[in-house]
Amino acid sequence: MKEEDIIARLRDGDSQAMEALMQQYGPFLRYILTPILLNASEREECFSEVIARIWQKQAQYDPGKGSWKAWMAAIARNTALNWNRTRKQTEPLSEEIPADTMAPEDILLRKERQKALEQALLQVSCQERLLFYRKYYYLQSTAQIARELGMTERAVGGKLYRLKKKLRNLLGGDTV
Repeated sequence: MKEEDIIARLRDGDSQAMEALMQQYGPFLRYILTPILLNASEREECFSEVIARIWQKQAQYDPGKGSWKAWMAAIARNTALNWNRTRKQTEPLSEEIPADTMAPEDILLRKERQKALEQALLQVSCQERLLFYRKYYYLQSTAQIARELGMTERAVGGKLYRLKKKLRNLLGGDTV
């Protein structure tokens, strides 16, 4: 089934479109979840939540803002990161661990750094940008990246090192 057909059928409330979605995009969505959620049972629970969110939010998809696949990838990644965050919050805190709250100034500074990094990433090659996203956005291991790109881990590590150095220079010498 074509992507456009799946989207149209989802918007019509066709539950069979969900089966087509899982069949066509399930491996891709699991691929996004795997480096973030290492536990297989948690990954499957999160996958179910991702599918439910796609169903609930499919009306919010805007083709003018990006591709369907990128939209689903963002939902999968954010759901997995939230899943990890909520699991960590349920663990009791010891007295030695400080609270993980940020001051408003720190939040603003972080947003400014993020925007500067996004601008710097637009100045590097597409291949370098994709490598950056695989490692630091999708949290893939160097071994996984090397295996999928047909490179050695050392070559991937070298490319990442040079990329970080280039980004550091583009950002005015600040830490990436």
